[in-house]
Amino acid sequence: MYYAALAALSMLFTLLYVFWWRKQFEVHMTVIFIVIPITNLAYLLMYASHELGAVTSLMKFVYVGGCFLPWLVTMCELALCHIPVSRRIRLATLLVSTAVFVSVLSAGYSDVFYQSLTLDWAGDAMIIYRQYGPMHTVHYVCVILYLIADLAILAYTYYKKRQVSRVVLFLLFAPIPITIAVYLGGRFFANTGFELTHLSYTVAQVIYLFIARRMSYYNVSEMVVESMVQSGETGFVTIDHKGRYLGSNQTAQEALPDLGHLAVDQRIGSVEGLRQTVVAWLEDFKKNGGKDKFLFTQGNNGDGEERIYAVSVDYLFDGRVQCGYQVFLQDDTKNQQYIRLLDRYNSDLQADVAAKTERIVAMHDQLILGMAAMVESRDNSTGGHIRRTSVGVRLLVEAIQEDNGLLLSDEFCQCIIKAAPMHDLGKIAVDDAILRKPGRFTSEEFEKMKAHAAEGARIVHEILSDTDDDEFRRIAENVAHYHHERVDGSGYPQGLKGDEIPLEARIMAIADVYDALVSKRVYKEAFSFEKADAIIMDGMGTQFDARLERYYCMARPHLEEYYASQQKS
Repeated sequence: MYYAALAALSMLFTLLYVFWWRKQFEVHMTVIFIVIPITNLAYLLMYASHELGAVTSLMKFVYVGGCFLPWLVTMCELALCHIPVSRRIRLATLLVSTAVFVSVLSAGYSDVFYQSLTLDWAGDAMIIYRQYGPMHTVHYVCVILYLIADLAILAYTYYKKRQVSRVVLFLLFAPIPITIAVYLGGRFFANTGFELTHLSYTVAQVIYLFIARRMSYYNVSEMVVESMVQSGETGFVTIDHKGRYLGSNQTAQEALPDLGHLAVDQRIGSVEGLRQTVVAWLEDFKKNGGKDKFLFTQGNNGDGEERIYAVSVDYLFDGRVQCGYQVFLQDDTKNQQYIRLLDRYNSDLQADVAAKTERIVAMHDQLILGMAAMVESRDNSTGGHIRRTSVGVRLLVEAIQEDNGLLLSDEFCQCIIKAAPMHDLGKIAVDDAILRKPGRFTSEEFEKMKAHAAEGARIVHEILSDTDDDEFRRIAENVAHYHHERVDGSGYPQGLKGDEIPLEARIMAIADVYDALVSKRVYKEAFSFEKADAIIMDGMGTQFDARLERYYCMARPHLEEYYASQQKS
C-alpha cells in the first residue's frame, strides 16, 4: 500500500503539472515530472514481485530516476537562475550519468554496479540485500557533486542575481536537505522493506509544482505577449524562412482576410493581397533589420469601421534556433485617431498663430512706416524719399539675387528691404529750423544734421529691442547708422572704410544717393538719369563699394523705369 500510494500520488502530481503546463515551463522540469512517476511505478512493481530476476529487471527502471534526476535538477536550477552553461558541459555531465545508468543495466550480467543481489523477507515485507561494485561508488560521487553544485548555484544566485525570485530560490533549496535526510534516515529502515528514496521524489514533485506555478508569472515577456494575444488587440502571423505560412490568430485573420485563402505550409506570396502587405513587410525587415514600423489600415474589419494596426516584424525562434519570422499587428486605432486629432488641432493652432503673427508683424511694420512718414513730413526737401529708396533697395537686391555672387541668404535680402524705410528715422531728433530750411546747410547746420545717423541707430535699437528677430534688428540698426559712410573713409558718423561698413549700409548708400540725384530738392533741380548715372559710376571705389557696380548696372534700367513713372505721376 505504501508504494502504491506514492506511485498514485506521483502520477496525480504529474497530471496536475500537465494540466497547468505552459510553454514558459522549463524543459528539464517537465522531464523530471516524467521520470519520477516511472521510477515510483518501478518501485511499486519491484516490491510487488517475489522473483529475483524480476526484481533485478525492475531495479534498472528504478535507476532511471537515480541516475538522471540529479542531472535534471541541476540543469533545471541553472535555467531558473539564469546561469548560462555551455553545451559541452551539459553533454559531458549527461554522458557521465548515462555511463552510470549503462552500468546499472549490466546488473545480473556483470558485477560492475552490483556484485550481488539477494532477497529476504521480514514477514510480508521483501528486503533486498545488495553488494556494490565500483560504478556504484561513482554513482554516489556524482550525486554528491551534484548536491554541491546545487548549493553553489543557489548561493551564487542569492548574492549576485537580484532578478531571480527569493521564493523560488527557497523552493529550489528545499529538496536538498530532504534528500540528505532521506539518505541518512534510510539506514534505519534498511531491514524493514521500506525505501524512502522515492518518497523524497514525490515530495520534490510537490515543491516543483509550486516552482512551476510561480515561474509562469516571472516570464514577463511571454506573459505580456500571451496577454496581448488573448485580449484580441494583437494579431500575429508566423512564416518560416522559405516564406511558407505557419499560422495566425483570429485578430490577424480579421485584419488580413486574405489569410483565410492560405493553407498551412503554402507560400504566403501566392496570394496577391498578402504580397502587398505581409511579403512587403518581410522584405523591408530583411533589408533594414527591423528598424521600420508600419501602419496598416483595414477599412472593413467586420463592423464597418476603419481599423488601424501598428505592424512590427521580428524573428521567430524555436528555443535558441531562429526558424522564421513573426508579424505582429497591434490594434492602434484609438491612438492613431488621437494623433490625427492632435495633428489637426496643431495645424489649426499653427495656422491661427501664423495669421495673428502676420497681423502683428504687419501692424509693427506699418507703425515703423508711419514713424518714418512722420519724420519725412518734417523735411521740406525729401518728399517721398522713404518710399522711393525702399523701391531702389529692392531693385538692387533683386539684381544681386539673380546670380547671388555675394552669397546672400533670402533672410538677409528680406531684412534689408524691410529695414530700408528706417534709414532716416534719426531725423526726428534734428531741429525743425535745420530740417525744414529751404536751402543749403551751413557747416554748423550740416554737423548737426549728421547726428541723425547715430541717433537713428539708437531709435531703431529701442524700437526693436523686444523683437525675436535678431538678424533684422542688426541689419536695421546698421542701415540707419552707416548709410552715409564712404568706402574711402571720408563718410560719417564714424569714418569707416571698405568692408568695415556693413554690406546692408553699402547697398542702402547707393539707393539713397541715387534718389537724391534724380529727385528735386529745395536747393537743386532733379538731375537727368545720365548725369546721375555718371556721378554714381564715378563714385564706385571711393564713395560706393566697387563690388556692387555690376549689380547697380543690372538694376539701372529698372531704376530709371521706376523713377520715370514717378516723374510722370
